[in-house]
Amino acid sequence: MKTLIVVESPTKARTIKNYLPEKYQLFATMGHIKDLAIKGINGYGVLIYDGFKAEYETIKGKTNTISKLKEFAKDKKVLLASDYDREGEAIAWHVKEELKLDEDDVNRIRFTEITKEAILEAIENPASLDKNLVNSQETRRILDRIIGFDLSKLVQRKIHSISAGRVQSVVLKMIIDREKEISDFKPLTYYQIEADFKKFKAQYIKNKDKTLRDENEAKALVKEMGTDFIVTEIEEKEALKYSLYPFITSTLQQQGIYRLRTSASNVMKIAQKLYEGVKTKDGMVGLITYMRTDSLNLSSKFVNITRDYIKKTYGEEYLGTIRRPQARKGAQEAHEAIRPTSIYRTPESVKPYLSNQEYKLYELIYKRTLAFLMKAGLDLEKSVTFNANGHLFKANFTKVVFLGHRLLEKSSKKEFYPSFQLKETLSADKVELIKKETEAPKRYTEATLIKEMEDSGIGRPSTYAETTRRINSAGYVYKEKGYFHPSEQGKLTATSLDNYFNEFINVNYTSKMETSLDEIASGETTKEEVLTNFYDNFYSQVLKATKEMPTLKKEVKKTGEKCPLCGKDLVYKQNRKGETFIACSGFTDTPRCKYTKSIKK
Repeated sequence: MKTLIVVESPTKARTIKNYLPEKYQLFATMGHIKDLAIKGINGYGVLIYDGFKAEYETIKGKTNTISKLKEFAKDKKVLLASDYDREGEAIAWHVKEELKLDEDDVNRIRFTEITKEAILEAIENPASLDKNLVNSQETRRILDRIIGFDLSKLVQRKIHSISAGRVQSVVLKMIIDREKEISDFKPLTYYQIEADFKKFKAQYIKNKDKTLRDENEAKALVKEMGTDFIVTEIEEKEALKYSLYPFITSTLQQQGIYRLRTSASNVMKIAQKLYEGVKTKDGMVGLITYMRTDSLNLSSKFVNITRDYIKKTYGEEYLGTIRRPQARKGAQEAHEAIRPTSIYRTPESVKPYLSNQEYKLYELIYKRTLAFLMKAGLDLEKSVTFNANGHLFKANFTKVVFLGHRLLEKSSKKEFYPSFQLKETLSADKVELIKKETEAPKRYTEATLIKEMEDSGIGRPSTYAETTRRINSAGYVYKEKGYFHPSEQGKLTATSLDNYFNEFINVNYTSKMETSLDEIASGETTKEEVLTNFYDNFYSQVLKATKEMPTLKKEVKKTGEKCPLCGKDLVYKQNRKGETFIACSGFTDTPRCKYTKSIKK
């Protein structure tokens, strides 16, 4: 009997097919095949007063996909092999329902890497679908639908914004709050004192306190110190320099943004391709494990193989011990960190088959994983205290004793590790007074915003990139030199929502909701309980905001000119930065007229 394996992606299907005999056929659904219907109360597609039962419909354009799926599945055993996370479990569930497979069938196969060994092992060990995971995904989707529909309709009607959402509105509020911190910030002037000895510098020990605020007092101190510095204390110690933990989704996105100079969304697209398979001389090969994960674990088999590789390649002295990460609250989804599927598949060996950005991202993942399993570096650190007429200064020096995992890095840094004797006197070339100001908090970059989302427990690995993309595409923020700035419409949207929905649109509530979704996934609570606790209170706030939120009149000011392309009126518009320009009033028509021109200053 032939077997049909159902996956989401054609690339994933081609890679898996490469490992299996003819009796296995592959079918790609191209992602989800069903979604909540837009019908019923407020178009939620949810039976609010019947246990929040979801009503699904075929996604537009997927009718033919489902017909082909049913045709392919005739007289075949079916294995469901969508991704190993909640979204993948939901896709598998909908496929199972469409094919009318027995609910008790053991036909779900899961794997975190697309290699021959992993696929064959998964086929040999099928499991049942995890309905708790499906319920958790469904609850998230219902929450996003209810909040997204109600708040989006509200802001569209009242303040002419595009959309609002459960997570995106919280993230927008974070950016607005940071902007307020910056605008409210009042810099304080302070002074630091530094002794320059040409080859090194020593810092006045009170520098770190930033308490020296009076310029005359600071100048008097410098004069009092003089230029003779006596060595009063020398401390020397060994320091282990551990590698970073392997990548999870958020850290991969952060590093990928910096190293590839691209967006989080693009980092994930590149990672998706590396995971699903790249065409090499050996055929399609999956290069990395599943890239949507918040687990720091590595499989014992991979660890053992990599330890052998380290011994053979670098020597036994570079072999590290396994560091076990602390249990992380809420960590779930795939059960491994992002790692190469084979440590023997070096970046150089696959470079001919990868684009420049694919190669850079693979090299990041490969080296980070390898470094984690190598021995820690060892440095000798020296701290020297100097006395300048009763005022203490410190200078720190470092010498590498053993490179350890840092052997993988390319560094041309020169070491300076001088010898000192107690009571030795050194003469400073100059003792310098440096005027400084306290700095306002920095605006978020996409990378720091993702880190803040992760630290605050907002969203999950699969949502970070999409959330930052949405607030940008909605016109609520714009980027300037890599930093997010809120637009005027973004500020208006965040303020309006905060006035009526601050109980729901805040970091703590959103984080607690993520915990509730985790508890549904683990079977500790139910979908109905979570949604019931949420809905009544939320909907009463929607009714209140609908009644009380002021409606802004959208005024369109004409320039008195006609569009040279279509003949319609030209009007004044504002971009996200609040700058005025001239555009065609036919921009919202079909077909859309895109004529614009700048205003001459």
